[in-house]
Amino acid sequence: VQLQASGGGLVQAGGSRRLSCRVSGAVLRLTPIAWYRRFPEKQRELVASMDSGGSRAYADSVTGRFTIDRDNTRNTMFLQMDNLEPEDTAVYYCHVRWRARDFWGQGTQVTVSS
Repeated sequence: VQLQASGGGLVQAGGSRRLSCRVSGAVLRLTPIAWYRRFPEKQRELVASMDSGGSRAYADSVTGRFTIDRDNTRNTMFLQMDNLEPEDTAVYYCHVRWRARDFWGQGTQVTVSS
């Protein structure tokens, strides 16, 4: 299973960014998916998740601003981030759990300037 994340970059506070993660070797519609982020010198934290039935959950800090989604045809997952804040600056990772194993993307840096 391989995950290829993209879409990170520099954005101004209040702006938007859409992260993508193309997955090969797993079927997204059959597996839970998630986005995590890591702040400098801290552990990864869960940002958003979606189960195979389509139910979504979000960290309190991003509720109402971020949206997780997937495109089953393209086997790609997304994280739409709106109204970004400097506190959202982090490395973002896509994650899938496939056949009882965890798989991660390589991480994509999002920097929000004030």
